[in-house]
Amino acid sequence: MKLVLFDDYKLGVIKGNSVVDVRPAVADLVHTSPQDLMTQLIRNFDRYRGPMEELVRSARGVSLRQVRLRAPLPAPTRIVAMAVNYMEHGTRQKGADIDAFLKSASTVIGDGDTVVLPDVQPTVFEQEAELGLIIGKKASKVKPEEAYDYIFGYTNFIDVSARGFRPENRPSFFWGKSWDTFGPMGPAVVTADEIADPMNLNVKCWINGKLYQDYPTSDMANDIPHLMEWATWITTLQPGDLVACGTNHTGLCAIQNGDRIEVETQGLGRLTVQVKDELGREWPRMPRREKTPEQIKAIGGPASFERLGKR
Repeated sequence: MKLVLFDDYKLGVIKGNSVVDVRPAVADLVHTSPQDLMTQLIRNFDRYRGPMEELVRSARGVSLRQVRLRAPLPAPTRIVAMAVNYMEHGTRQKGADIDAFLKSASTVIGDGDTVVLPDVQPTVFEQEAELGLIIGKKASKVKPEEAYDYIFGYTNFIDVSARGFRPENRPSFFWGKSWDTFGPMGPAVVTADEIADPMNLNVKCWINGKLYQDYPTSDMANDIPHLMEWATWITTLQPGDLVACGTNHTGLCAIQNGDRIEVETQGLGRLTVQVKDELGREWPRMPRREKTPEQIKAIGGPASFERLGKR
């Protein structure tokens, strides 16, 4: 099932090229906000799934072209984003030490929305296309063999990043990652039963129609069971929280005013956002796979990025 929020945050299910309003099936679900609606639905999904499926079977729905899709999780309590979690198409001899950071809920935007580049002076802004995991139940100290029992579903996620303007050259994920609009997700939350093997998906990212990122989730240095074990060892995750699995950095490149970014993970639909920069700044579009290690080091960011580049 592909769950969406649309127009004025109505709850819907995608059916082919249309969306079905399933609010009648969850009319007794008490909630206080769009995020709380999704959180409560995830908590009580076994109760509401049957009525929702019955409604979807009997309804025609409305064309997706006639609605505005919203972020399917408008304000998750936690966004845990894995850092440097890929083997980079063989450019790493070993994986980086496992690490992550928290992105603010205010980073979240949805399909058709706009990434706004802030008035700061980085070396570059970049897109990071990622697989997002949606937590389905309280998760604390999860064992790797039980990790998938805690995953409700999946979504596309873009970890927008600003590089190289840290004060006093000190590493700071907060400076680079938590600007408003820096966390596009969607277009839907796809329930786990629709994804047979999340460790065998292709993630693709286009900028203005040109393919820049194209990598398999099988390239993760720390796979989903182990990153779930590690993250929940540190912090308890709750239904509706999101874990972003990291990205393969070799296809990262500068994003700038007027760009159209599209991300599609196999089975999850396509997420499209625009980029706005009132300063109209421009950077060379060369992807990291074409840069030397020295050029990548000059971009800035966590020290482990320095290991990227041509061998």
